[in-house]
Amino acid sequence: MALRHITLAVACAFALAAVGSASADETESATLYGDMQTVTQAMLNRSGDDGNNFLQTNGNYDQTRYYPNRQINRSNVGNLRPAWIFQTDMMESMETTPIVVNGVMYVTTSFDHVYALDARTGEEKWEFKPQLGPITTYCCGPNNRGVAVYDNMVYVATLDAKLYGLDAKTGQMKWSATIADPEKGYSETMAPTAVKGKILIGTNGGEYGIRGFVKAYDAKTGKLLWTFHTIPENSTGVWATKDATGRDMHRDIAAEKTRLAKDGDPYKTLGGGVWQNPSIDLATNRIYFVVGNPSPDLDGAQRPGDNLYTDSLVSVDLDTGKYACHFQYIAHDVWDLDAVSPTVLVEAKDAEGKMVPAVLHAGKTGHIYVNRRDNCKQIRFSQAMVPQENMWTLPTAQGARMLPGANGGVEWSPIAVDPKAGLAYAVNLHQPMTYHVQSSAYPGGKLWLGGAFKVIPTEEQWGNVTAVDYNTGKIRWQVKTPQPMIGGALATAGGLVFAGEGNGQFKAYDAETGSVLWNFQAGAGVNAPPASYTAGGKQYIVVAAGGNVQLNYKRGNSIIAFTLP
Repeated sequence: MALRHITLAVACAFALAAVGSASADETESATLYGDMQTVTQAMLNRSGDDGNNFLQTNGNYDQTRYYPNRQINRSNVGNLRPAWIFQTDMMESMETTPIVVNGVMYVTTSFDHVYALDARTGEEKWEFKPQLGPITTYCCGPNNRGVAVYDNMVYVATLDAKLYGLDAKTGQMKWSATIADPEKGYSETMAPTAVKGKILIGTNGGEYGIRGFVKAYDAKTGKLLWTFHTIPENSTGVWATKDATGRDMHRDIAAEKTRLAKDGDPYKTLGGGVWQNPSIDLATNRIYFVVGNPSPDLDGAQRPGDNLYTDSLVSVDLDTGKYACHFQYIAHDVWDLDAVSPTVLVEAKDAEGKMVPAVLHAGKTGHIYVNRRDNCKQIRFSQAMVPQENMWTLPTAQGARMLPGANGGVEWSPIAVDPKAGLAYAVNLHQPMTYHVQSSAYPGGKLWLGGAFKVIPTEEQWGNVTAVDYNTGKIRWQVKTPQPMIGGALATAGGLVFAGEGNGQFKAYDAETGSVLWNFQAGAGVNAPPASYTAGGKQYIVVAAGGNVQLNYKRGNSIIAFTLP
């Protein structure tokens, strides 16, 4: 049911603040790129400057999550209030990023329902409910992170490892493609990416003994164009003994080499899922993405070697899927501290202070890593945004304590970046855990952790929002939250950063200082990345409030759009 008008109960939840008058510069009209009914490649190319639409999961191909409209800004955000609330028919966790095209919004729910809404009123235009197959093996909840839009179509991937192309006006299916076999542990929760006639998609399943990949499909027909396997046939690597920060990982290289000689390379069941959208450098025609954990997660004895390309930044050619370069943050990971938050393209200072094309990744370790785009080599890593203790203590049968816990740091939550300020905004979680190892044979497409990571119930859990200067690696500011943070951030030209919490609070922070300028109680966990758009000359902020499976935050079914009165 869509609510066109704010109810009294919702109105009473406002946190009102004094409102200052906006300057002419602050209320300048947004650039109009969204007055076409179809989404062209030119629109997607310049989506970072589009103050009207929100065309991509993370805002643009650079994935900065920076919205260029400043109608809502520091001086007036205190008066932000709900414009409409849409309630889906699925009361379960929500991780969708709303996509907005010329006044039409596309959102998804758990179990892969897709809605088209009127972005001004929240009224439903159509709904697509896929007929999921009987096998829906998936990690961390039945989530869906959103759609891609291209030409006159909408694209969504589903838990049973299928990709659908839908008519954008009606929601009717035009084609479907089977991405992988769900009985072998493959599933989809990530949003697709549309670029140059291709639909790019990775895969879940790093906890199920899959062999990960990124695939490209023809946007018009669904035909498979290329596949890049995230696990090469020779996955051993260089037998690295230190992580990206130079700390010893306590590997028994001799024992690993003995196991390799006995059993061979484990590449066929080594995991390496891809959780999030790639960033795309249109100038070089290369894409950048990060690869998740190896399988089994905690038992490294069964997977000797560096386990390439798990826990890595990888770049491949957009047209062919051919390997370009990689950088591994953690070799032979036995802590499930995999790379899952999306990459972001920026210009950053190298070690000599020269500005170079760079790529950022916020890790579960709590560092933001800065790497070169040309060869993937590391430039720097940030100060730790969360406590780090006993790194890299090996898991034991009884359980070994090490921080961060297996959820991070930065989980799948996308960061936001203000390129002009040189700041990256990350949401973190602190969840102390013990790591337990227990060897088990490959279970054939079933959950294969090789042990367990267990939350320590006697220790405090919390989160934070952190601003990092990626040209120096220094933390600019940090705000602690009462619960671990998961969901992502949005930065705007109005000097604001938006992020939600598991307790239902949705907040606006001053991008320069971290001061909380506004908050709203959504009634369920706000654990999805926010977006922004303009309709009828008014800027809106929109976010899903559906809670979270991983951290067991209160479930809901609301899409909430906010604007100024």
